[in-house]
Amino acid sequence: MESSLVFGRLRSGSPLASPTMLHTPSDKRHSSSSFLKLPCHFSSINSPGQVAVNRVRDVTAASTARVEPIELADINWDNLGFGLMPTDYMYIMKFSRDESFCHGELQRFGNIELSPSSGVLNYGQGLFEGLKAYRKDDGSILLFRPEENALRMRMGAERMCMPAPSVEQFVEAVKRTVLANKRWVPPPGKGSLYIRPLLMGSGAVLGLAPAPEYTFLIYVSPVGNYFKEGLSPINLVIENEFHRATPGGTGGVKTIGNYAAVLKAQTAAKAKGYSDVLYLDAVHKRYLEEVSSCNVFVVKDEVISTPAIKGTILPGITRKSVIDVGRNQGYQVEERLVSVEELLEADEVFCTGTAVVVSPVGSITYLGERVSYGNKGVGVVSQKLYTALTSLQKGLVEDKMGWTMELQ
Repeated sequence: MESSLVFGRLRSGSPLASPTMLHTPSDKRHSSSSFLKLPCHFSSINSPGQVAVNRVRDVTAASTARVEPIELADINWDNLGFGLMPTDYMYIMKFSRDESFCHGELQRFGNIELSPSSGVLNYGQGLFEGLKAYRKDDGSILLFRPEENALRMRMGAERMCMPAPSVEQFVEAVKRTVLANKRWVPPPGKGSLYIRPLLMGSGAVLGLAPAPEYTFLIYVSPVGNYFKEGLSPINLVIENEFHRATPGGTGGVKTIGNYAAVLKAQTAAKAKGYSDVLYLDAVHKRYLEEVSSCNVFVVKDEVISTPAIKGTILPGITRKSVIDVGRNQGYQVEERLVSVEELLEADEVFCTGTAVVVSPVGSITYLGERVSYGNKGVGVVSQKLYTALTSLQKGLVEDKMGWTMELQ
């Protein structure tokens, strides 16, 4: 048996996977003990619903390199969706408005305690981020541009009158959380570990004012590939009555209230068979803004256009990455006002976001009229960009952009 990765097979028809182990040379595996203040022997800690871990050592004369198994949670990795699966640890840091940041700590994943009068519960003083970790064939783990999430959280915190961790503190907290939960990072090709940092006003406040105390928290959950059988187009409807954001508001930051505000229109659209809602600007009701949780791009004559960031549109990190990848591939990429008329005449349309990466649009419905795109909605440009970006994220190609961060 070679010292590259070896996985056990999944039992057909079984609700749980058979023992799944990843083998890698011991000189390439770094201990995570320096990152943990808590015991790292997960099997010795019992908690409700904890998944059993099977440790297997493979000893064979066919390999000259000593190998050590990397433990993987005993679940059916082929059946992962995009939903919460409780893991082992979460990261928590608390601080007040007048104090400098202290060192956070890892705690067992579970419920947290909040005052009924906390700023986040009463006045929505909260932000969140989303990013992913992928496992490579050699067992190491890749993060994709975590410093960009840190910068965006700091920008949002300034808008929401909250202190925020530094970029270095944010990235270090993400690394510690991922390494503490590394058995939950799916095997290569099976998905990713979704990482959810939160920043919230946790201190009690009755009158309308910034909270006196804040909590920075990170939890993680394994998720499957969004498109399990290759890219699949979505069908959007353009919303005319409701708006996601207005000039001068908070549409350009990742505050929690932005997402509750789209639920009504999104629920109505899904009830009619649409995948999601595409919003227009609140002033002219003519220019594209974004989908509920994704940025939007249109392609015409191989020119890629996307709405410019002007305060009402979230500066997506996947959006930013797609723009750079597209330009590196020789495409002309424009950030500008994009009218709904241009959208309806486009050769192809796609959305970008952390969960989907790149999602082709099969059709747009506007004022009762439906326009379809390309060969079942999967255009050449969106396919190329999806392949290029996911290959970078998963470590399948050389990272000439310097975007990935490897954890051992």
